[in-house]
Amino acid sequence: MINYNDKKYVCLLDLGFEIIRGKWKAVILCHINDEPKRFLELQRITCGVSQKVLNEQLRELEEEGLINKVIYPEVPPRVEYNLTDKGKELVPAIKIIEEWSKKHYGHYEQLNNLD
Repeated sequence: MINYNDKKYVCLLDLGFEIIRGKWKAVILCHINDEPKRFLELQRITCGVSQKVLNEQLRELEEEGLINKVIYPEVPPRVEYNLTDKGKELVPAIKIIEEWSKKHYGHYEQLNNLD
C-alpha cells in the first residue's frame, strides 16, 4: 500500500490515475499543453463545465504541481494557466490514451458529427 495525502493506494498506477481522475483534468492538461489558457477559454473548451467544477479541477491540478496559475498585475487582473515541467511529462501518456481511443472508438465521433 502507498500512503499519499492521507489516502491509501494499491500501487503507483492507482495513485497516478487518481491524480488525473475526473472528467476534465486530462482535457485541461491537453489544452493547456498547446498554450496557456485563461479561465473562460477553458470553460468554452470543456463545453461549459460549471465554474465551481472547473475551479476545483484547476486547483487540484495546481496542488499536484501539474499546472501554474499566473496572475498578471493588471486591472482587471488577468489569470492564465500553463503546464509545469511535471505536467508536461504527463501529457504524452494522456496523448497515447487519446490515440488509443481514436483507434478503437473514433467511429463514434464520426457518427455523432452526422447528427
